[in-house]
Amino acid sequence: MIASLPASRYVIVLLFGIITASFSTNSFAQYDPVQPYKGKTGRNLVETQQWWPDKKKAPEGAPNVVWILLDDVGFGAVSTFGGLIRTPNLDSLANNGLRYTNFHTTAICSPTRAALLTGRNSHSVHMGLFPNTAIGTPGYDGYMPFEKATIAEILRENGYNTYAVGKWHLTPISDATVAGPFNRWPTGRGFDHYYGFLGGSTDQWHPVLWEDTRKVEPETDGKHFTIRIADKAIQYIAEQKSVKADKPFFLYFAPGAGHAPHQVAKEWSDRYKGKFDQGWDKYREEVLARQIKLGVVPKGTQLPPRNASIKDWNTLSADEKKLYARFMEVYAGFLSHTDYEIGRVVQYLKEIGQLDNTLVIVSIGDNGASKEGTFVGVVNTNDPSQTEEQRLQDNIRNIDLIGTEASRPNYPLGWAQATNTPFKHWKQDANSEGGTRNPLIVFYPKGIKEKGGFRDQYTHLIDILPTTIELTGTQIPTIINGYRQEPIEGTSLAYSINNVQAPSRHLVQHYEIMGSRAIYRDGWKAGTLHKKGEDFANDKWELYHISEDYNELNNLAEKNPEKLKELQDLFDSEAAKYNIYPLKDGTEKQLDYSALYVGNGASKVVYYPEASQLFGVTNPIAPNKSYSITADAEISKNTQGVLFALGGRFGGVSLFVKQGKVQVANNTGTQLTHLVSSKPLPTGKVTLKYVLIYKEAKDPNDPAGTQQLYINDVKVAESSIVKAQAGIRNYDEINVGKDLITPVSNQYTVPYAFTGKLTKVIVESGITTAASLGNK
Repeated sequence: MIASLPASRYVIVLLFGIITASFSTNSFAQYDPVQPYKGKTGRNLVETQQWWPDKKKAPEGAPNVVWILLDDVGFGAVSTFGGLIRTPNLDSLANNGLRYTNFHTTAICSPTRAALLTGRNSHSVHMGLFPNTAIGTPGYDGYMPFEKATIAEILRENGYNTYAVGKWHLTPISDATVAGPFNRWPTGRGFDHYYGFLGGSTDQWHPVLWEDTRKVEPETDGKHFTIRIADKAIQYIAEQKSVKADKPFFLYFAPGAGHAPHQVAKEWSDRYKGKFDQGWDKYREEVLARQIKLGVVPKGTQLPPRNASIKDWNTLSADEKKLYARFMEVYAGFLSHTDYEIGRVVQYLKEIGQLDNTLVIVSIGDNGASKEGTFVGVVNTNDPSQTEEQRLQDNIRNIDLIGTEASRPNYPLGWAQATNTPFKHWKQDANSEGGTRNPLIVFYPKGIKEKGGFRDQYTHLIDILPTTIELTGTQIPTIINGYRQEPIEGTSLAYSINNVQAPSRHLVQHYEIMGSRAIYRDGWKAGTLHKKGEDFANDKWELYHISEDYNELNNLAEKNPEKLKELQDLFDSEAAKYNIYPLKDGTEKQLDYSALYVGNGASKVVYYPEASQLFGVTNPIAPNKSYSITADAEISKNTQGVLFALGGRFGGVSLFVKQGKVQVANNTGTQLTHLVSSKPLPTGKVTLKYVLIYKEAKDPNDPAGTQQLYINDVKVAESSIVKAQAGIRNYDEINVGKDLITPVSNQYTVPYAFTGKLTKVIVESGITTAASLGNK
């Protein structure tokens, strides 16, 4: 029929199909083919035997499922596993469930999340690192295969409602825009609803939020992000149980805590006032004693030496001690507040009579404690133009900002090792238990006989999916969404739930993050800590008998070279099987991530004020390249407001009008400068242009070109710049005609909406001279 239509009608039919598809709520609907009709159709209803296809239904009595994944929390942080940070709600779940003390993650966030959600190894699902560091190989391209379904896709096929709140960090960067495609967003990977942030972190006071596939307008109620996601989780559950009381749900609860920025209300951080004044060395000693008494580590466990360059607390100045203790007070308050919000969700389940039939699995951290806070900590931004001593002095001056909306804190590395007690190393170090061992809680009143028990079977987060499938009595369909499924790679832990003596069934496990790598087999482990920029072939491997040497103190590589060689060969075979090669550490000259970003694929992007809030990945501005921002506007006598803003308080660029002049704010996070026009703006239609002309510079404070302002192609301001100013790149927010969330400049408050008429803003990048940008 279509072939016989006139060409114009043919185009209309195609366009209608495209438009219809674009307005679907979830662009990647669950596979639902028409079932063969089993009724009887008569000439009227009297002669007709009606029939309805079967609806997917969960097994009788199947439990609700809640997965909770914390972020950047070490093994020795929370009270549930002997730490000094109070987490009474996690304590309660553990005391009425089970603690798994030999549980492992991948050592960094996106790989952990991909492996957890799919039950397959991270490289196997193409997430060997982050979506924003993807390369064109199967282990690292960031496109999780549909042939390896998520737990949400599986449980939805089994009659569950599925919800996700919080951090995602699994969508390919080029897809993470309002233009999609959305099939690798949470709602495209099996979740009925999603509320949270797509990237690796967000401001807890001013989060960059999405609901399903739509950007959420910034709220002005001052609520903390963790409160928001707890509220949303309760809302989703309440709606579902009001409509389908007998239908189970799956909730993936992934707060930003305790990833930087460590931000929380002062009432929470002040609860720890003075609690960490004894310092990180005493912390380690006290926590190890608590862990041994509690039973989460073996008796006789000894502390490893301090990691390289961590200072003896007693050698620090009084100002350093005060500063570092405050960093930890805020981090502790952040986690205790998160525990409280988790408790609200759990308490709600209890109030509506659902808790006894809910399986709750909590991974306390997606990796070990963060090594990203530097030796002196970070209050605002880790500015590469500063020396460590300069940053320390800035931190001391800004101590009262830590945890507030005017800060983006991360604690110093001494606390990272302390909260990893009793292990050495930390996040990113895939070779070490300090990077990969995290606490695990399994709570299931209906299925656990021994409340408050401990389990020491070797486990990995790819085991959580098959465990959930077995305990819920559900099945993994052969085909999901039309894709034939590949095998699950994890091992169900159900065998250990009520059998403390059961031997481990997960016998082999590999690890790799940015070249640091390890292989475990049946109590033995070999690994190497790769140093960035060095030849992988020169990496020095270590060997540990983990079943006897709990926290890797006795390197047996020289004493047992045969076992080391055996494990190295095993790593090679696992690498070939699971897409681990090629190794990369981020320093390779061959790496060019610019193709991942939508804007960098074109030298010019046109923005319209009707789309006032976009995701930062859509902008063409690349670090250390020339660019221009051109706004076509209509100005009257008292016009003011933002024309274009990239980023916010902690880094960005803003072109705006104030007091009759056009100006640009250039914010590196630690340095804010303004370029202001020497002449007032004329009224009527105008073209306003900002040009940054970059020249090669080595260090952040080196001269790196000039910045200029133009009104109708007439230069009205110029000044020199340094590399740090030319290196600004923000992935969070682009605003046209206003500045939302946080302001780039201190010369206005958000949203500072433009009061004139703005037609469009054009951003061009990669052009080397002012003349080539059309300036006179």
